[in-house]
Amino acid sequence: MNSPSRSIRRVLLVGCGLRSWLIGVLVLGAPLTNGLAADAVKSRPFHFETDVVSILSRFGCNSSGCHGKAEGQNGFKLSIFGFDPDADHVALTSESRGRRTNPNAPEKSLLLQKSCGDVPHGGGVRIRKDSDEYRVLRNWIANGLPFGEPTAPRVTSITITPREQVMGLKTTQPLRVVAKFDNGFEEEVTRHTKFQSNNDGLASVDEHGLVTTQETPGDVAVMANYLGAVDVFRVLIPRPATSPLPPGEVGRKPGEGIEIPSTFIDPLVEAKLAKLNIQPSELCSDEDFLRRAFLDVIGTLPKPDEVRKFLDDKQPNRRARLIDELLKRPEYADYWALKWSDLLRVERPTLGHAGAHAYYRWMRDSFATNKPLDKFARELLTAEGLLRDQPAGYVFKAVKQPGEQSATISQVLLGVRIDCAKCHHHPFDRWSQHDYFGMEAFFTQVTFKPTPQGEMLMARDSGPTKHSRTGETVFAHALGEPSPEKSPEGDRRKLLAEWMTSPKNSFFARNIVNRTWAHFLGRGIVEPVDDVRLTNPPTNPELLDALAAKFIESGFDVHQLIRTITASRTYQRSARPNVTNERDEQNYSRALLKRLDAEVLFDAVCQATGTSEKFAGVPDGSRAIQLWDSQVKHDFLKLFGRPVRATACECERATEPSVAQVLHVLNSPELQSKLSDESGTVARLIRRYPSDNSALIDELYLTVISRLPTADEKSAATKYLQDHASTRRQAAEDLAWSLLNSLEFVFNH
Repeated sequence: MNSPSRSIRRVLLVGCGLRSWLIGVLVLGAPLTNGLAADAVKSRPFHFETDVVSILSRFGCNSSGCHGKAEGQNGFKLSIFGFDPDADHVALTSESRGRRTNPNAPEKSLLLQKSCGDVPHGGGVRIRKDSDEYRVLRNWIANGLPFGEPTAPRVTSITITPREQVMGLKTTQPLRVVAKFDNGFEEEVTRHTKFQSNNDGLASVDEHGLVTTQETPGDVAVMANYLGAVDVFRVLIPRPATSPLPPGEVGRKPGEGIEIPSTFIDPLVEAKLAKLNIQPSELCSDEDFLRRAFLDVIGTLPKPDEVRKFLDDKQPNRRARLIDELLKRPEYADYWALKWSDLLRVERPTLGHAGAHAYYRWMRDSFATNKPLDKFARELLTAEGLLRDQPAGYVFKAVKQPGEQSATISQVLLGVRIDCAKCHHHPFDRWSQHDYFGMEAFFTQVTFKPTPQGEMLMARDSGPTKHSRTGETVFAHALGEPSPEKSPEGDRRKLLAEWMTSPKNSFFARNIVNRTWAHFLGRGIVEPVDDVRLTNPPTNPELLDALAAKFIESGFDVHQLIRTITASRTYQRSARPNVTNERDEQNYSRALLKRLDAEVLFDAVCQATGTSEKFAGVPDGSRAIQLWDSQVKHDFLKLFGRPVRATACECERATEPSVAQVLHVLNSPELQSKLSDESGTVARLIRRYPSDNSALIDELYLTVISRLPTADEKSAATKYLQDHASTRRQAAEDLAWSLLNSLEFVFNH
């Protein structure tokens, strides 16, 4: 055993009548914390939350998958993540006729028997009999199940060391966690801390806090959680240094000969890549940029004449001019209104046909006029009056309850998920129930009143918001702000709007630029984009800050933000990897493949085949990206992940490819019908080029994948058409079908 000078020896004294008790000596096996002299170790009085609940939390007993779920597990319920220690004490000591904890025979307590495997347990063996945790629980039971004094010190924060580290591939790093209490006492709590990595594929962490890196470079955040206090260890994992381009990588580059000036974005991205010993891919070709920009900005494929026009343009600023042209097109407003309709819940069943359409039109008009996003947010938050005049107010009908309204607004406009803080302290962030109810209080005044002119939204006087667990009054206050001593006067939503859109508030601007960056680059600087928290830090904080500052400086101009991102060399990288970046998915060293959204993909199929689609209940000629009603029935859109808009989460839109999708494209009668349509692309090209296979092939490639064929592709296609000259149209349909089934068509690259 280590001597006291090498470890913290905690002696907790308690006697029967004095509620003091000898737990015994618990050796934590770690050096003394800074500030605690070896010859004057401070003691901390026992407390049920600090000493027992922390063990239950570390081993997952009170997690949502075990006894912490709403209905408990096998008749035994603990508060989720230990947020209610009073209830947990009752559950352990008074329920189940005292079988869970038996002071007369501690070893017969179900708490110990199940956790160590003496009695069958659905969760398996959680605690070993020879462990310190077992001894703590046994001594607590044997000494009468005390709760501890109300004045016992509580944890205020934890500190993880080291804070950050550069680690090689396949190496390890032990972590150490020290808790600070409200009386100044410090104690190492590594053994009682729950650890979690935000990317196990790059670096994992075991229950003892040992971090192990894998074989992929990148950076990882490892969270430590002890009794609701959290801290983060950051690890940077560079790839082993090699020559800039290993043998075999040198060859024709897609963007060869293209000069794109660097923007403020590029040095920030490249500095991170240099730390990781990753070399970015070359610039993409003009063909790739054209298709990428069309799909990203307006959700639409370029037509063959647009491809030719762009490829014939030799002006050095042609890429920037293309972006300007795309931002002026009506498809831009269609596409971005569709994206925000998902987030802000344009739902016909909830809002009615007229209401949902008016709500959508407000969004589309906002993007068509490039309304500054801060103004967009203020109109949304503070809408009042007749809904026919203030359609932004439909957000409060799409989401009806004040708590749900605050959670939706926080997730969409701030990128912060606070909904779980309704029931307990956020397990991975600093938000408490007090913060949740403080945000909810901004929306408790919202009400609707019928009038002869239509429904009216108004802010009424409302009673105070009550904390659901403690019953205390909580006044409206924004996230991270102190609670006022009295309720603010007037419509509290206006105060929230002022705070949210203030240039001094980083939440809103950082959220908008992060969401926009994720759309164009395929991954957010914070990912998921709507889960900003202490334990999910940005992969490139300097880049996020710089983009947010530029966005604020522009007056929250979305067009300018899009120009800024698309002008960067980072956005214009090729999707072709090199050996240094082939595993990089988070640092923007190359373009990531992005499967087209359901509506974009279906429109692309229709455009490539030269056909249109008749959607039920909408005007003829409407495109899928113009469908404001997510309930329009369509098998293709459903299969390819169109959301039903039941939540505000980006994750509701499925973009991961599936076997069912592949089989549908391979075997779809609908697709075959479009390919063989008499007025479609193939039939038209057969009539235009009755004997010119070369021109037909070029036009098919330009129509479907927005580029001309390579020499090898041209040769193979020509041979196929020649070999099937007697069924030339069928052969041309086969060629078009093969292009529609290619990754190059289904993905943006």
